[in-house]
Amino acid sequence: MPLYINAQTKTYCDSLIKKGQEARHNKNHVKSLELLSTARSIAEKNRWNKQLFYATLYTGSNYLAMMDYGEALNYYLEAYNLSIKDLGPEYEMIALNNIATLYTGDKNYKKAQEYYFKAYKTAKDENYKSLGIYLVNLANIENILNNPLKAKAYIAEAMPNLKKHWPRSVVAADMIIAESDLLEGKNKLAREEVQKLMLNKEDVSYNDIGIPLQELVVRSYIQEKDYTNAALTAEKILKEKKPDFETKKRLFEHLIEIYIKTKSLEKALRYKDSIIETDKKLNEIRSGRLFENSRVKFEMQDYKNQLAIKEEKVAAERKIIYSLLAIFIAVLTGTVFILRQKKLIAERNQRIIALELEKEKNDNLLLEKQFRENETNALLEQERLKNEIEARNRKLSAKALYLSDRNQLIEEILTSLSKKPKLSKDLSLANQIRSLKNHLKTDEEWDSFITHFEEVNHGFLTRLKTLHPTLTANDVRFIAYIYMNLSIKEIASILNITVEACRKRKDRLAIKMELPENLSLYDYISTL
Repeated sequence: MPLYINAQTKTYCDSLIKKGQEARHNKNHVKSLELLSTARSIAEKNRWNKQLFYATLYTGSNYLAMMDYGEALNYYLEAYNLSIKDLGPEYEMIALNNIATLYTGDKNYKKAQEYYFKAYKTAKDENYKSLGIYLVNLANIENILNNPLKAKAYIAEAMPNLKKHWPRSVVAADMIIAESDLLEGKNKLAREEVQKLMLNKEDVSYNDIGIPLQELVVRSYIQEKDYTNAALTAEKILKEKKPDFETKKRLFEHLIEIYIKTKSLEKALRYKDSIIETDKKLNEIRSGRLFENSRVKFEMQDYKNQLAIKEEKVAAERKIIYSLLAIFIAVLTGTVFILRQKKLIAERNQRIIALELEKEKNDNLLLEKQFRENETNALLEQERLKNEIEARNRKLSAKALYLSDRNQLIEEILTSLSKKPKLSKDLSLANQIRSLKNHLKTDEEWDSFITHFEEVNHGFLTRLKTLHPTLTANDVRFIAYIYMNLSIKEIASILNITVEACRKRKDRLAIKMELPENLSLYDYISTL
């Protein structure tokens, strides 16, 4: 049964977010997304920015767990923009860290480095206790990019913070130092550091770094050309630790390198076959996740439809039929897609005769990364344009307020002058005062304002007049100020009317435009 919006309190909204997190940890993504979707609806309706931020962020984390990086990035960017606009640096760095984690999972390490660094700078500028965690993440990326000196510098900066706030994470920082030593060619030192860290079993288990530590030992033996111990350690990890598929693949690659260098070509080919089999299983898992993602998205759509049915109480039977049809099509499409993928994988495996498959796959991955990067750049450019329009509207707002204050001041001076008996007898001066008053009543400045407004907000006034032809010029002027997100007090100052009169005028406009009672004038015109 879906959860409907039946309690408009922050406590209830927070409880939905907490339950959504628990469902995500239990890998029940459908339930998690349902709970978070309800929380998002409540937070948006009540403009609770903190709750909206976490509900949006955790929604992205669900899609990241399902390896739908594009969908995850959309929600992370939405949370990031919300943190910048309404919440502040504490939330900004949380969003940045999540974006960086996404890029790390997608193996786009340059982008990950960029966003980890932004999170680190924000934490450092604001002196947050999470600084040490961000430094560890940044150091790990530097090691991946083969910059061990930078990695060590970040860890040295992180250690005081880690020991004070995150003592159980010190072992993870020490592992990064060991890897840095390995990258610098200090093989024996790195191995000794790893062996010392392995004695701290509780913290190693807490940080889930047991297998990465042993993999460092394998790499150190390879660099020393001690291929016997390297092979024994790698095979021990495969046999006893049950690593994930990505780790298995790296260990197989290490063993291939070892056996090629020791001229044990038969063993090298055997592990090459293991890599092929691992790739096959990974592809099957990815295909399954694609199907699962499709299923989750369609179930979420069905859930949103049910919410709409509950709130609007219209066309219930029709929407249920459409939802069931959409699910049937999704299942059918997913099944056909999986069968086709399996057939293609089987045909491809039959054509594999040598190591050329790795090169082809790497080329495909490179193209995919470039496509995702272009997609991300397009999203960021779209956000930049949106921010630029908002900045220009703020300048227009400032100009309108300035002109209003200036005109009001001039009018007050003219009124004061008109009351002076001596000055009122001066016909020449009286005529000039009258001319100035007539000038203040002209709409030349409004016409200039409208021209600039249209340059910033292309076509908005045209769309407004087309949808609502009964609006007067004064109505359009009032709506333009609301579109620029001016407050009632600011608009009242510009129009030289009381705040109460301004509020009543806004209500009359909503009635005139036949807007639903639960839809504000600003929310409506912002969608035009």
